[in-house]
Amino acid sequence: MGDTLEFSEIYQEVKGSWNDGRLRFSKQNVVYKSTKTGKVDNISASDLNLAQWRRVCLGHGIKLGTSTGNFYKYDGFRDTDFEKISEFFKANYKVELTEKDMCVKGWNWGTAKFSGPLLSFDVNDNSAFEIPLSNVSQCATGKNEVTLEFHQNDDTEVSLMEVRFYVPPSQADERQDPVEAFAQNVLCKADVIQATGDAVCIFKELQCLTPRGRYDIRIYPSFLHLHGKTFDYKIPYTTVLRLFLLPHKDQRQMFFVISLDPPIKQGQTRYHFLILLFSKEEDISLTLNMSEEDVERRFEGKLSKNMSGSLYEMVSRVMKALVNRKITVPGNFQGHSGAQCITCSYKASSGLLYPLERGFIYVHKPPVHLRFEEISCVNFARGTTTTRSFDFEIETKQGNQYTFSSIEREEYGKLFDFVNAKKLNIKNRGFKEGMKGNKDEYSDSDDDQHDAYLERMKAEGKIREEGNDSDESDGGSDESFNPGEEDDDIAEEYDSNASASDSSEDGEDSEDESAKKKKKVKKEKVVKEKKERKPRKEKKQKDTGGPKRPMSAYMLWLNASRERIKSENPGISITEISKKAGEMWRQLGKEDKEEWETKAGEAKRQYEKAKKEYKESGGGGGGTSSSKKESKKSGGKKDEKKRKSAGGDKDKERGGGNDSFKSREFIETSEESSSDSDHKSKSKRKKESEEEEEAVSTPASSEEESD
Repeated sequence: MGDTLEFSEIYQEVKGSWNDGRLRFSKQNVVYKSTKTGKVDNISASDLNLAQWRRVCLGHGIKLGTSTGNFYKYDGFRDTDFEKISEFFKANYKVELTEKDMCVKGWNWGTAKFSGPLLSFDVNDNSAFEIPLSNVSQCATGKNEVTLEFHQNDDTEVSLMEVRFYVPPSQADERQDPVEAFAQNVLCKADVIQATGDAVCIFKELQCLTPRGRYDIRIYPSFLHLHGKTFDYKIPYTTVLRLFLLPHKDQRQMFFVISLDPPIKQGQTRYHFLILLFSKEEDISLTLNMSEEDVERRFEGKLSKNMSGSLYEMVSRVMKALVNRKITVPGNFQGHSGAQCITCSYKASSGLLYPLERGFIYVHKPPVHLRFEEISCVNFARGTTTTRSFDFEIETKQGNQYTFSSIEREEYGKLFDFVNAKKLNIKNRGFKEGMKGNKDEYSDSDDDQHDAYLERMKAEGKIREEGNDSDESDGGSDESFNPGEEDDDIAEEYDSNASASDSSEDGEDSEDESAKKKKKVKKEKVVKEKKERKPRKEKKQKDTGGPKRPMSAYMLWLNASRERIKSENPGISITEISKKAGEMWRQLGKEDKEEWETKAGEAKRQYEKAKKEYKESGGGGGGTSSSKKESKKSGGKKDEKKRKSAGGDKDKERGGGNDSFKSREFIETSEESSSDSDHKSKSKRKKESEEEEEAVSTPASSEEESD
């Protein structure tokens, strides 16, 4: 048998959730490391005094007890593991591994036994279930019952909220109430904080990012008290998982991050991280509320009674001594600007990503800590908004994915080298070459980007050229029927070439040259004719009296969110606000967008209703398109009045009334439609219009037309 025994996929129950990890038995100690949190249980071999082998839901389990009264339970063993573990315990720990049966009768009455931090409910000397008292968050008593409430775990789909015990009245000892005795046994080991005694020290008005606000931090021997204007939090040091001290990118501020498990709770919101922000220039003189002997005995030189220095140094030093955990700081990573972090965005909020020696931490909204051990692979992806940035994606072994976007492309080389040095699995290793060398793949110039509008214009130009070529080919076929007429045109158009073509001795060369000239002249004629018959666009007059068009859902959301974006990003320019708003809108959930789309739909319905009422009341111009065209062609109000009065007098002479004006309108309307359909040239339409006006204004012509 070797010096150690190792088992993988061993589970530990933590607040109703099964966390897997690795368990190792060695001659000196028993070590269990959680795969999820990285937390380590280290049990000295000399402290072990109890070892039980039990049949549990996940195969078989071991319950270990220490001389200090602590218990540790690990499940996931196989039936065949019993013999080798038992022999190892006898040889190295001098402890016998005993088999213990669990009660599976399902009875709800039995005996409650308190053994250290465990409450065991036994039926016929066999345990039915055990409650770790450290999971108890509240203990309430009634007439004959005790109610235990538990800390909640975010990772569990189903949580146990409370358990009620009925305690029958005792006839033997009436001096002590059995309900109160039961509650006292629970409270002495439960995670229920009661502020007793004076605080060791107090830090006033510290800026806290999560939960947001200004808080007074009172340091007690066993817990941390966050006192704010609205909320109070009591955080036991046993729930502190890790401590981080991180320099801000501006080199003038510092983040102090406290990782909590279980998290602090505010309503339905849970905060897994406590983030404090300090200025490097802020100093403090601190005096601990303890005697020098007590300070020396308790902290063994880590703290002294009187200390002075930067505020962030004092807070981190005191927390390190009380929590008894190391403070994690950034490693050797340096970004493009020389900072130890990278500016990026996560879930529509901008923040800082710190590559550490053993993981990544993102500050601050929401904070994320990812250890290298739980990372399955990383991926470098092109930015969704611009080519000047890229996205950094991290996928964990549990299947979760974290995307840090809008990272400047200058940071790519540094981040890639860091990830590569840490031997993390990179999905797209060829991406680096594409970033640096291949301009088509990842170019810095905006000219190299695909322009859809330019491509469309090129396609339309190509179609027009093909149309011109088809006209030329048709003209060329017509030219062969009248070669003599075209020769005269060429001579007139190109006088200098006329003699050259006439004096050509070679007949075939002369014909080829003249054919080219004919083709060129024909092309110029076609282009000129197309330009002449191109209709002039009428300038659309804006109706200022009508209802205002409604805004889209995005614009409604932007107007409501603009001030918030400015406050969260001080000093941001208008262009950057638009860019940031676009990213935030794309990352909004369907439910959040639905609210603004509903408002936009309601605004559109109101606009349609107002527009309809406006038109019915005569707004927006009541004339027809034909009458508008007529007034444009007339050449001014003065001339129009003259023509109307002249036409009216002539009509009165023959009793026609305003028929001449009506017939003119009819004629011009017909002319417009026919000219559009026949594609007549501009000069021809003008000539016809003048002839028709002359016919209308002359009585004799009108009579001839009526005849």
